[in-house]
Amino acid sequence: MAANRRPTLADVAREVGVSAKTVSRVLNEDGPVSAQTREQVRAAVDKLGFQPNLMARNIRVGGLDTTIGLVVPDLGNPFFGAVARGIEDTVRERGLTPLMGSSADEPDRERALTDTFLARRVSILIVVPSVGANHAHLKPHRAAGLPVVFLDRPGVGLSTDSVVSTNRTGTHDGVAHLIAHGHRRIGFVGDLPVKLYTRRERLAGYRTALREADIPYDRSLVLSAHDQQGAEAATSRLLELADPPTALFAGNNIMALGIVSQLARSKRKDVAVVAFDDVSLAEALEPALTVVAQDPEEIGRSAAATALARLDGDRSRARTITVPTRLIVRGSGELPAGAAQKSPS
Repeated sequence: MAANRRPTLADVAREVGVSAKTVSRVLNEDGPVSAQTREQVRAAVDKLGFQPNLMARNIRVGGLDTTIGLVVPDLGNPFFGAVARGIEDTVRERGLTPLMGSSADEPDRERALTDTFLARRVSILIVVPSVGANHAHLKPHRAAGLPVVFLDRPGVGLSTDSVVSTNRTGTHDGVAHLIAHGHRRIGFVGDLPVKLYTRRERLAGYRTALREADIPYDRSLVLSAHDQQGAEAATSRLLELADPPTALFAGNNIMALGIVSQLARSKRKDVAVVAFDDVSLAEALEPALTVVAQDPEEIGRSAAATALARLDGDRSRARTITVPTRLIVRGSGELPAGAAQKSPS
């Protein structure tokens, strides 16, 4: 089988030494086939990475479906909506349309979703990897010419293109900004799980900024949360410490919403805040929210452009594209450390 095409039913039949009709019977569970032959066919399917073509009657681009499979962890997160917009803007002229599904950051759900997209014979597969997922099962498809791009986080078990932000540098810059305004007790509220690549990189940037300023790392100032409500609870716990932080760094936009909500509920306008990711209506807050802004649309455009180049025959080595972040100063990150006081009992 040529390395630049996807495996077919005939390839499976040739691998086993049976007719294509026999392979079809096994896959469709239709008709008499011996147990040994069934086992051989399934083994060949796994070996070759064959996926039944569920969209054989669709209009094709180069023999493939006109859709792009996009797997994200959360359809409700505006960040991934902006990523999808960047992808769509880039591929529209090629007659391609993104189909998006949520993995909920669960490896099994991600695998099921990617299998569904592969069964459609999508032209491109773009995946935000789930924590704990192994992507070795995509090797045959990648080897057969399917462009696979990991987005926001690198994958595991597959060497392929990735597009990520400057997570560590961006966080370092945000925390250093707080330090420059006199803060030495700086809390960090990051998302779960703790093994998440973006959280790990951002926490590393936080620790580096502290180390460069000779500020000891205090584990009691670092809390995790899964959603906005969890971030609110984490913020409340930090404010109740005997020696509370004078500033908070939000690990992403969802954490930022929780922090800002809890500070407002506690009537605390004296705690400085910098957030990783921009937040809708950030300028309308009081004070307006200082952020380390990613460029999700550019991340999407870069992922799509890389995938299209692969679709057009680019066979160079897998690469990681890093999209820079930028610090946007609006007010919340510039509150001086001397303004903070313990919340009233």
